Amino acid sequence: MHVAVVGAGPAGAWAAYNLARRGARVTIFDDSHPREKPCGGGVTGRALALVSDALEARLDHVAIRSARFTNVRRGIDAVVPLGPAALAVTSRTAFDAALLTAAVRAGAALHTSRVVGLRVDASSVEIHTRDGTCRPDFIVGADGTNSLVRRRLSAPFRRDQLSVATGFFARGVSSDEIVIEMVQEPAGYIWSFPRTDHLAIGICAQAGISTRADALRAQAAAWIRAAHVAEGATLVPYAWPIPSLGAADFDGQVVGGARWCLVGDAAGLVDPITREGIYFAIASGGWAAEAIGEGGDVARAYTTRVNDEAVGELARAARLKAGFFRPVFTTLMMDALCQSAAVRAVMADLVAGSQSYRSLKWRLLRTLELGLAWRALRSVACHSIS
Repeated sequence: MHVAVVGAGPAGAWAAYNLARRGARVTIFDDSHPREKPCGGGVTGRALALVSDALEARLDHVAIRSARFTNVRRGIDAVVPLGPAALAVTSRTAFDAALLTAAVRAGAALHTSRVVGLRVDASSVEIHTRDGTCRPDFIVGADGTNSLVRRRLSAPFRRDQLSVATGFFARGVSSDEIVIEMVQEPAGYIWSFPRTDHLAIGICAQAGISTRADALRAQAAAWIRAAHVAEGATLVPYAWPIPSLGAADFDGQVVGGARWCLVGDAAGLVDPITREGIYFAIASGGWAAEAIGEGGDVARAYTTRVNDEAVGELARAARLKAGFFRPVFTTLMMDALCQSAAVRAVMADLVAGSQSYRSLKWRLLRTLELGLAWRALRSVACHSIS
């Protein structure tokens, strides 16, 4: 079988790697990867565990020792220690290149051509690039938020299904901790993630009529000055759209059909709260390769896997999101983090990706600080996290 993978980010590269290992003929189309993506760049331990055996060499990265939750206005910090393998931050150029190299080493062919058109029906696939036409048996759409494959074969993301992430690369400074402040307006958080030679600092907000990248970037710049996280650094601005689906969106979207499927950001598989998407990008690439390799009704097998492994968790996050950034909850959570080692342990696992939203409520209630946890949970009671 000949499979075309459109997009060479983590989702596409991992799909290509696994398909090639299964004996498929694989062609990757991408004219931009590897590149430095505007994001935090944190790769959780569970995401690294999926790909570690395939990486030829150890990646340069910053091992994060702690997450510091801060409230600049109140002048308080809560430091959450992280385990040695909980979270690593690496250059996305290096991480994406390592996965792409693994795919090519496994037998995939890389064409640095942009896909400009495609046609898929029950019996054939046709892909048009600036350099010619390709006729594979199957197409994997791994081309991100602005996915051409999604626009042609499923449905483009609506504006209300996107977030805008913007901020700065702070060149010349780094650290070994991430810094996070939850904010009310816009509802979300500001972050500082250290990479090997700079900090990636930003803010993310749900896209809307009043959401302007320049205003958000100004807010991030003001926070940088107030939090003193990048003194003396050269600030290089960035902006990037990220899928941020609601609970109902996950139930209704189509991620596969006859001779095609979507993976990673193109499938909307991004945590609506944290906007972390690398784990599900890699995982979905593997699920797609498995479904294609086994034959049969690929769309049904792949969609079932996505629903079973990802949609339930991401939909829970979407339901929790509205209450998660309300001032009453964020204030109680900051107080709990300052006072309670048990609550800090829960947050450490949430940062590392090992704490599910399904069991979050019950784990908080099992902490010794029952009253504090209960008050925090009551503050989001109208937005179920069960």
